[in-house]
Amino acid sequence: MSNDKKECKIKVIKDGPYIVSGNVPLYEKIIVKKGKGYELKDGREIQQSSEYALCRCGKSKNPPFCDGSHVKEDFVGTETAEKSKFEDRAEILEGTTIDLLDDKRCAFARFCHSENGSAWELTKSSDTDEKRNEAIKAASECPAGRLVAVDKDGNMIEPEYEPSIEILQDPEKQASAGIFVKGGIPIESADGDIYERRNRVTLCRCGKSKNKPFCDGTHDSVKFLDRE
Repeated sequence: MSNDKKECKIKVIKDGPYIVSGNVPLYEKIIVKKGKGYELKDGREIQQSSEYALCRCGKSKNPPFCDGSHVKEDFVGTETAEKSKFEDRAEILEGTTIDLLDDKRCAFARFCHSENGSAWELTKSSDTDEKRNEAIKAASECPAGRLVAVDKDGNMIEPEYEPSIEILQDPEKQASAGIFVKGGIPIESADGDIYERRNRVTLCRCGKSKNKPFCDGTHDSVKFLDRE
């Protein structure tokens, strides 16, 4: 992590927005189908600042930023997610040359599916370099951090990310998706506790997740759109 990003943080405000501090770069990314898999493409440019508030209730007229709508809408943003460690939550799937950790926190981004199968299928049959590499890619591109590939020595295999935030759009599902937080940015809950720092995690911004503050894919079922 570069020196100018060491002070970055996301603070969850009770029944309010996410306050992001520490000059964290902010982008919009579009989930686009590529063959049998998916990729992220650049979206619109978003104004940058050293500190900003991201909407958490899903009602802002100035997305992705908060405009105070949570007050008018009486938004209840009570956090319900467990604060246990990923390894303690996750189930392990043993494969041929690698294993897969899965904590079931799905943001419905679908990067776990690739040309030759899902991350689970590829892990089970990871007997060739091609399948092993594809299994690692399918796991590592999961923005929710649900899936993590692990080598047979127990080492987690993760992409190298600098701290940044990506606002996801999912036109295939006619929905606006979650907030992809990259690079181990600490997330502080409304009660002052710090969630486990992770390289990849997705926060809810439709206001409807049952696993707040994290995305659980509800934006798809309610067809949340941050703008017309």
